[in-house]
Amino acid sequence: MSECADNIAYNKDELVPPGWLDKNFITDVLSKHEKAPELQVTDLRFSPACLKGEHYASIMFRAKAKYLKEKGDFEKSLIIKTMPEEEGHKKDLIGSSPLFETEVGMYSKVLPEFERILRQAGAHTKLCADCIYHSLEPRKILIFEDLKETGFFVLRNREASKEEVDRAYFKLAKWHAASLKVQEEKPELLKEYTHGLLEMPQIMQESFMKTGMPYFVELLSNDPELIKYKAYFEQIKPDFLERLKGEWKGLRDNPEVDQYRVLCHGDLHLRNMMFQYEKGSFKDCMLLDFQISHLFPLTSDLVYSIYMLMEPEHRWKFWDDFIDYYFFVFRNTLEEIGYKGEMPTEDGLWERLRQHKYYEYFFITTFLPLMWALRETSVDFGELLQDDERRRKCYYSEGYIKDVKKILFRLDLYGYFSDV
Repeated sequence: MSECADNIAYNKDELVPPGWLDKNFITDVLSKHEKAPELQVTDLRFSPACLKGEHYASIMFRAKAKYLKEKGDFEKSLIIKTMPEEEGHKKDLIGSSPLFETEVGMYSKVLPEFERILRQAGAHTKLCADCIYHSLEPRKILIFEDLKETGFFVLRNREASKEEVDRAYFKLAKWHAASLKVQEEKPELLKEYTHGLLEMPQIMQESFMKTGMPYFVELLSNDPELIKYKAYFEQIKPDFLERLKGEWKGLRDNPEVDQYRVLCHGDLHLRNMMFQYEKGSFKDCMLLDFQISHLFPLTSDLVYSIYMLMEPEHRWKFWDDFIDYYFFVFRNTLEEIGYKGEMPTEDGLWERLRQHKYYEYFFITTFLPLMWALRETSVDFGELLQDDERRRKCYYSEGYIKDVKKILFRLDLYGYFSDV
């Protein structure tokens, strides 16, 4: 039975589950997971798992299943993630990308090994939700235990606290350290993970990619405080995407394996994590969505996080503090797990952060205005990606303009605009 309301807060393709996702399918999944061949699902109710704007590269449902076993009646809440079946932009964008292959590998092989390494060193750090079922054929699908049932929640209707962002960096640092240990001991385990954001086959053809810099330069032209940056960005505008791809490819193809090259999460934004409190005190942070996890300099995740994880005020008050805290946990964890390679240094980390200049410009000019628009929960992310005029208006939001002024001032101090 479907219990999905036609609510504008949800993605339309997540209001009603596909026909194959029924009692028989869930019965088969649960009976195998619980090793109970007699198990029978007696009631099944679906609802959307996420609000608009919280994800795009899949469709997700929450399933409440009541079932009968020899020992009695039980109930379980599941999160189901699968490929979009409706023809349209979402399916076109991700259809030829190995997103599910990557995530299945992460849950079935990589993350268990990361957790084993941390556990062996005495750190009982959980990096992900429990995946109870995964398949690539005949359909791409992952099914997880619902973290919400154990008190985890996606942060909505308020900004993240400094402690919450700190704990996200804590978890990321643990992840990066474990991946560096794996590269030292079992490099073959990670070698297939080479598809990051800019390797998605259709991404560079997207209108939102092509219009980001032109819309940004238009904004610079119209604001008296920002116009001083116009000449610089005007010069790089014609071939910006080529510069971005060249920078990315240079870092991707660099054969050197060093203490700064790890398995990156790849999509570290605030909606890709859940938080847990106990009796009013912070307990845990869980990372989600590993569809574009890939081998790359760890600073790629950090750059991504500056613009997609930190709250606007955090960027000005705690930018350096967050990165320094991440590095402290990263290095300490490497020592705890017995990493034997060359240790990273704080100076080396900050130096490498400057290697992603065009990647930073990409976030500032292309993703950040969309993130400001998505602070309104009624915004449809898919429609925003496809509607040039609606997207152009995002560049003139008061919050985004204030944000850009502070960002560019900081980058100017770093000498970003001294050459083209």
